Amino acid sequence: MEEQNKSDIVVSTLRQIIRSIDLQSKKLTKRYGITGPQLIVLKEIHKSSDRPISAIAREVSLSQATVTSILDRLEQQGFAQRERSSQDKRKVKILLTEKSKMILDTNPSLFQEEFTDEFETLEEWEKHMIISSLQRMATMLKAEKIDSSPVLYSGPLSASSLEVDRFLDDILPENDGVIK
Repeated sequence: MEEQNKSDIVVSTLRQIIRSIDLQSKKLTKRYGITGPQLIVLKEIHKSSDRPISAIAREVSLSQATVTSILDRLEQQGFAQRERSSQDKRKVKILLTEKSKMILDTNPSLFQEEFTDEFETLEEWEKHMIISSLQRMATMLKAEKIDSSPVLYSGPLSASSLEVDRFLDDILPENDGVIK
């Protein structure tokens, strides 16, 4: 195999990985009307709505500003609501709507969850080899200092309210399109 062919194989494989992440993200958005990061935040809120945004941000490895922005979009799309504490106006409780609870009940998987399940089945030496190779590639691409969270997604994607309602009708036909 020529040296050029080896580098072509690496670039092609990287493109396959990027494309796979993109397709998974589009599938999630088309089916549920939310992006990967939105789903991660919804899952985290579902664990406890009483935590501050900063705690959620730490847990999902995103900045507080990013989580706030995600919450803004979730609120606009009708997936979450913010409610100020009556005792302490500085505290905000994040509530999930029935719409988001119905989606979470279907337990949608994330790309990284599927990857993690597969990765954990590997031998330790295989895990170390993959990690080492990817870290070396990041260095070669001068990307090792780029801030990156373990949340995998690409591109701004959205589903219309009608598409989300159709999906919810499919999973709960007795709902008759009404989300309470």
